[in-house]
Amino acid sequence: MALLQKWRREALHNRIVVNAKDGSVMVYVPAGEFEMGDGVGDNCRPHRIGVSGYWIGVYAVTNAQYLKFVHETGHRAPDRMDYGKRVWKKGRFPPEKADHPVVGVSWDDSAAYAAWAGCELASEAQWEKAARGPLGLVYPWGNEWEADKCRYAGNRGNEETCPVYGYPQGAGGYGTYNQSGNVWEWCADWYDARYYRNSPKRDPRGPDAGLSRVYRGGCWWYLASAKFRAADRYGYLPRYRGHFLGLRLVKAGPGTKA
Repeated sequence: MALLQKWRREALHNRIVVNAKDGSVMVYVPAGEFEMGDGVGDNCRPHRIGVSGYWIGVYAVTNAQYLKFVHETGHRAPDRMDYGKRVWKKGRFPPEKADHPVVGVSWDDSAAYAAWAGCELASEAQWEKAARGPLGLVYPWGNEWEADKCRYAGNRGNEETCPVYGYPQGAGGYGTYNQSGNVWEWCADWYDARYYRNSPKRDPRGPDAGLSRVYRGGCWWYLASAKFRAADRYGYLPRYRGHFLGLRLVKAGPGTKA
Protein backbone atom coordinates (compact mmCIF):
# COMPACT_ATOMS: atom_id res chain seq x y z
CA MET A 1 0.00 0.00 0.00
CA ALA A 2 2.82 2.43 0.85
CA LEU A 3 4.47 1.81 -2.52
CA LEU A 4 1.21 2.43 -4.39
CA GLN A 5 0.69 5.70 -2.51
CA LYS A 6 4.26 6.71 -3.37
CA TRP A 7 3.60 6.13 -7.09
CA ARG A 8 0.40 8.16 -6.94
CA ARG A 9 2.20 11.10 -5.32
CA GLU A 10 4.94 10.97 -7.95
CA ALA A 11 2.42 10.72 -10.78
CA LEU A 12 0.75 13.92 -9.64
CA HIS A 13 3.96 15.86 -8.95
CA ASN A 14 4.81 18.19 -11.86
CA ARG A 15 3.23 15.80 -14.37
CA ILE A 16 -0.16 17.45 -14.86
CA VAL A 17 -1.23 19.61 -17.79
CA VAL A 18 -4.54 21.09 -18.88
CA ASN A 19 -5.56 20.64 -22.50
CA ALA A 20 -6.21 24.16 -23.76
CA LYS A 21 -9.08 23.34 -26.11
CA ASP A 22 -11.45 21.50 -23.81
CA GLY A 23 -9.97 21.91 -20.32
CA SER A 24 -9.22 18.23 -19.78
CA VAL A 25 -6.74 17.66 -16.96
CA MET A 26 -4.12 15.20 -18.20
CA VAL A 27 -1.43 13.19 -16.41
CA TYR A 28 1.76 11.86 -17.97
CA VAL A 29 2.33 8.11 -18.33
CA PRO A 30 6.04 7.49 -19.02
CA ALA A 31 7.37 5.22 -21.74
CA GLY A 32 8.08 1.64 -20.75
CA GLU A 33 7.06 -1.98 -20.92
CA PHE A 34 4.16 -3.63 -19.14
CA GLU A 35 2.30 -6.92 -19.25
CA MET A 36 -0.93 -6.45 -21.19
CA GLY A 37 -3.73 -8.94 -20.63
CA ASP A 38 -4.32 -10.98 -17.48
CA GLY A 39 -5.20 -14.42 -18.83
CA VAL A 40 -8.86 -14.24 -17.79
CA GLY A 41 -10.69 -15.26 -20.94
CA ASP A 42 -9.40 -16.20 -24.36
CA ASN A 43 -9.21 -12.57 -25.52
CA CYS A 44 -6.94 -11.44 -22.65
CA ARG A 45 -3.83 -13.59 -23.00
CA PRO A 46 -0.83 -11.99 -21.21
CA HIS A 47 1.95 -10.57 -23.38
CA ARG A 48 4.65 -8.00 -22.72
CA ILE A 49 4.72 -4.82 -24.82
CA GLY A 50 6.42 -1.42 -24.86
CA VAL A 51 4.44 1.83 -24.96
CA SER A 52 5.76 5.32 -25.77
CA GLY A 53 5.10 8.10 -23.25
CA TYR A 54 1.75 9.89 -23.46
CA TRP A 55 -0.71 12.10 -21.62
CA ILE A 56 -4.09 10.70 -20.58
CA GLY A 57 -7.16 12.36 -19.13
CA VAL A 58 -7.31 12.18 -15.35
CA TYR A 59 -11.09 12.13 -15.81
CA ALA A 60 -13.54 11.03 -18.48
CA VAL A 61 -15.01 13.79 -20.67
CA THR A 62 -17.95 15.47 -18.95
CA ASN A 63 -21.33 16.69 -20.16
CA ALA A 64 -20.17 20.29 -19.70
CA GLN A 65 -17.12 19.72 -21.89
CA TYR A 66 -19.16 17.97 -24.56
CA LEU A 67 -21.65 20.86 -24.62
CA LYS A 68 -18.83 23.23 -25.58
CA PHE A 69 -17.91 20.88 -28.43
CA VAL A 70 -21.52 20.78 -29.65
CA HIS A 71 -21.82 24.56 -29.54
CA GLU A 72 -18.54 25.20 -31.35
CA THR A 73 -18.90 22.57 -34.06
CA GLY A 74 -22.60 21.96 -34.53
CA HIS A 75 -22.00 18.25 -33.93
CA ARG A 76 -25.11 16.33 -32.89
CA ALA A 77 -25.94 16.34 -29.19
CA PRO A 78 -26.21 12.96 -27.42
CA ASP A 79 -29.96 13.26 -26.94
CA ARG A 80 -30.90 10.15 -28.91
CA MET A 81 -30.01 6.67 -27.67
CA ASP A 82 -29.85 3.25 -29.25
CA TYR A 83 -30.33 1.91 -25.74
CA GLY A 84 -31.05 3.34 -22.30
CA LYS A 85 -32.39 6.46 -20.64
CA ARG A 86 -31.43 9.80 -22.16
CA VAL A 87 -29.51 12.34 -20.08
CA TRP A 88 -29.65 15.10 -22.70
CA LYS A 89 -32.94 16.41 -24.06
CA LYS A 90 -33.25 19.07 -26.77
CA GLY A 91 -29.53 19.72 -26.68
CA ARG A 92 -29.31 20.23 -22.92
CA PHE A 93 -28.67 18.18 -19.79
CA PRO A 94 -29.75 18.66 -16.13
CA PRO A 95 -27.41 21.11 -14.34
CA GLU A 96 -26.54 18.52 -11.71
CA LYS A 97 -25.09 16.30 -14.45
CA ALA A 98 -22.53 18.87 -15.65
CA ASP A 99 -19.59 17.04 -14.03
CA HIS A 100 -20.82 13.56 -14.87
CA PRO A 101 -19.31 11.70 -17.82
CA VAL A 102 -21.08 12.27 -21.10
CA VAL A 103 -22.87 9.10 -22.28
CA GLY A 104 -24.83 8.19 -25.36
CA VAL A 105 -21.86 9.00 -27.58
CA SER A 106 -20.88 6.64 -30.38
CA TRP A 107 -17.29 5.84 -31.25
CA ASP A 108 -17.65 8.23 -34.20
CA ASP A 109 -18.91 10.99 -31.90
CA SER A 110 -16.05 10.30 -29.50
CA ALA A 111 -13.39 10.37 -32.22
CA ALA A 112 -14.83 13.66 -33.52
CA TYR A 113 -14.65 15.17 -30.02
CA ALA A 114 -11.06 13.98 -29.57
CA ALA A 115 -10.01 15.50 -32.90
CA TRP A 116 -11.69 18.81 -32.03
CA ALA A 117 -9.83 18.81 -28.68
CA GLY A 118 -6.48 18.23 -30.42
CA CYS A 119 -6.22 14.76 -28.88
CA GLU A 120 -7.06 11.14 -29.64
CA LEU A 121 -8.92 8.25 -28.12
CA ALA A 122 -6.60 5.96 -26.19
CA SER A 123 -5.29 2.84 -27.83
CA GLU A 124 -6.08 -0.32 -25.88
CA ALA A 125 -2.46 -0.47 -24.77
CA GLN A 126 -2.44 3.15 -23.57
CA TRP A 127 -5.73 2.70 -21.76
CA GLU A 128 -4.70 -0.50 -20.01
CA LYS A 129 -1.24 0.71 -19.01
CA ALA A 130 -2.76 3.76 -17.33
CA ALA A 131 -5.47 1.69 -15.62
CA ARG A 132 -3.03 -0.90 -14.26
CA GLY A 133 -0.56 1.72 -13.08
CA PRO A 134 3.20 1.30 -12.60
CA LEU A 135 2.67 -1.85 -10.51
CA GLY A 136 0.60 -3.67 -13.15
CA LEU A 137 -2.41 -4.19 -10.88
CA VAL A 138 -5.61 -6.11 -11.65
CA TYR A 139 -7.77 -3.11 -10.72
CA PRO A 140 -6.60 0.50 -10.63
CA TRP A 141 -6.44 0.42 -6.83
CA GLY A 142 -5.00 -3.06 -6.24
CA ASN A 143 -5.22 -6.76 -6.99
CA GLU A 144 -8.43 -7.46 -5.07
CA TRP A 145 -11.97 -6.34 -5.81
CA GLU A 146 -13.12 -3.59 -3.41
CA ALA A 147 -16.70 -2.55 -4.04
CA ASP A 148 -16.41 0.86 -2.37
CA LYS A 149 -13.72 2.05 -4.80
CA CYS A 150 -15.81 2.50 -7.95
CA ARG A 151 -19.34 3.19 -9.17
CA TYR A 152 -21.08 -0.07 -10.02
CA ALA A 153 -24.55 -1.60 -9.80
CA GLY A 154 -24.08 -2.52 -6.15
CA ASN A 155 -23.66 1.04 -4.86
CA ARG A 156 -25.37 3.34 -7.36
CA GLY A 157 -28.71 3.40 -5.56
CA ASN A 158 -31.25 5.26 -7.69
CA GLU A 159 -28.49 6.94 -9.69
CA GLU A 160 -26.49 5.78 -12.67
CA THR A 161 -23.26 7.74 -13.18
CA CYS A 162 -21.37 9.74 -10.58
CA PRO A 163 -19.18 12.85 -11.09
CA VAL A 164 -15.93 12.10 -12.92
CA TYR A 165 -13.97 12.94 -9.76
CA GLY A 166 -15.99 10.46 -7.66
CA TYR A 167 -14.43 7.54 -5.76
CA PRO A 168 -10.95 9.08 -5.35
CA GLN A 169 -9.99 6.06 -3.23
CA GLY A 170 -10.14 4.02 -6.45
CA ALA A 171 -7.74 6.23 -8.42
CA GLY A 172 -5.00 4.42 -10.32
CA GLY A 173 -1.27 4.50 -9.77
CA TYR A 174 -0.74 7.19 -12.42
CA GLY A 175 -3.52 9.34 -11.00
CA THR A 176 -6.50 8.53 -13.25
CA TYR A 177 -10.02 8.40 -11.84
CA ASN A 178 -12.80 5.94 -12.68
CA GLN A 179 -10.95 3.76 -15.11
CA SER A 180 -12.87 1.06 -13.31
CA GLY A 181 -16.59 1.69 -13.07
CA ASN A 182 -18.86 4.65 -13.76
CA VAL A 183 -18.92 4.34 -17.60
CA TRP A 184 -17.33 2.16 -20.25
CA GLU A 185 -14.89 4.17 -22.37
CA TRP A 186 -14.32 3.93 -26.10
CA CYS A 187 -10.77 3.15 -27.27
CA ALA A 188 -9.26 3.88 -30.67
CA ASP A 189 -8.72 0.27 -31.77
CA TRP A 190 -10.82 -2.05 -33.84
CA TYR A 191 -11.75 -5.06 -31.70
CA ASP A 192 -10.44 -8.55 -32.42
CA ALA A 193 -10.64 -11.26 -29.75
CA ARG A 194 -7.54 -12.93 -31.24
CA TYR A 195 -5.45 -9.78 -31.73
CA TYR A 196 -3.14 -10.39 -28.76
CA ARG A 197 -1.80 -13.57 -30.35
CA ASN A 198 0.23 -11.66 -32.93
CA SER A 199 0.08 -8.00 -31.89
CA PRO A 200 3.19 -5.78 -32.24
CA LYS A 201 5.54 -5.65 -29.29
CA ARG A 202 5.75 -1.86 -29.45
CA ASP A 203 2.81 0.60 -29.43
CA PRO A 204 0.12 -1.75 -30.77
CA ARG A 205 -2.83 0.07 -32.37
CA GLY A 206 -5.19 -2.81 -33.07
CA PRO A 207 -6.22 -4.43 -36.36
CA ASP A 208 -6.37 -2.40 -39.56
CA ALA A 209 -10.12 -2.98 -39.89
CA GLY A 210 -13.04 -4.68 -38.18
CA LEU A 211 -16.72 -4.51 -37.28
CA SER A 212 -16.49 -3.30 -33.67
CA ARG A 213 -14.45 -0.78 -31.73
CA VAL A 214 -12.96 -1.53 -28.33
CA TYR A 215 -14.48 -0.28 -25.11
CA ARG A 216 -12.99 -0.64 -21.62
CA GLY A 217 -13.53 -0.11 -17.91
CA GLY A 218 -16.78 -1.54 -16.58
CA CYS A 219 -19.76 0.66 -15.68
CA TRP A 220 -22.54 1.47 -13.24
CA TRP A 221 -24.83 -1.16 -14.83
CA TYR A 222 -22.89 -4.29 -13.80
CA LEU A 223 -22.31 -6.27 -10.60
CA ALA A 224 -19.71 -8.85 -11.64
CA SER A 225 -16.26 -7.81 -10.43
CA ALA A 226 -14.58 -9.44 -13.44
CA LYS A 227 -15.99 -6.71 -15.70
CA PHE A 228 -14.07 -4.06 -13.78
CA ARG A 229 -10.61 -5.52 -14.33
CA ALA A 230 -8.15 -3.23 -16.09
CA ALA A 231 -7.48 -5.94 -18.71
CA ASP A 232 -11.13 -6.67 -19.53
CA ARG A 233 -12.02 -5.87 -23.15
CA TYR A 234 -15.06 -5.86 -25.43
CA GLY A 235 -16.24 -4.41 -28.72
CA TYR A 236 -19.33 -2.57 -29.98
CA LEU A 237 -20.39 -1.28 -33.37
CA PRO A 238 -18.84 2.20 -33.73
CA ARG A 239 -22.20 3.85 -34.41
CA TYR A 240 -23.76 2.47 -31.21
CA ARG A 241 -24.93 5.01 -28.64
CA GLY A 242 -25.72 3.61 -25.20
CA HIS A 243 -26.32 5.09 -21.75
CA PHE A 244 -23.18 3.45 -20.38
CA LEU A 245 -20.58 4.51 -22.99
CA GLY A 246 -18.33 7.58 -22.69
CA LEU A 247 -14.77 8.61 -23.54
CA ARG A 248 -11.38 9.67 -22.20
CA LEU A 249 -8.64 11.52 -24.11
CA VAL A 250 -4.95 10.90 -24.72
CA LYS A 251 -2.25 13.04 -26.29
CA ALA A 252 1.20 12.14 -27.57
CA GLY A 253 4.03 12.78 -25.14
CA PRO A 254 7.73 13.59 -25.58
CA GLY A 255 9.46 11.39 -28.12
CA THR A 256 6.23 10.21 -29.76
CA LYS A 257 4.49 11.10 -32.99
CA ALA A 258 1.29 13.10 -32.67
